[in-house]
Amino acid sequence: MNLPKVVAELVKTQNNFDSAAYAKCFTETAVVFDEGKTHNGRKEIENWIEKANKHYQATMKPLEYSEIEHTLKTEVSGTFPGSPITMTYHYEFEDGLIQSLKIV
Repeated sequence: MNLPKVVAELVKTQNNFDSAAYAKCFTETAVVFDEGKTHNGRKEIENWIEKANKHYQATMKPLEYSEIEHTLKTEVSGTFPGSPITMTYHYEFEDGLIQSLKIV
């Protein structure tokens, strides 16, 4: 699967539970929408993913990427009920980084 460089890096950092490197995949003003909450800016995103990593220990396996829609369908496994589940990540990019991420 041919993923944009920043998306491949995001998957790698998630699977390594590296919240600092994960946050660096985003612009300084990026926004993440997940589980009904909004996380604004790189520092909030780092704090959010750090807590999520500790709580869920989730890893991502890319299944399908759409260059037209900028979506990545993944199999997410971790320490949460119903694992593994399929989730879709909706991206907006700016200057080679992620400006917006909505996880559904």
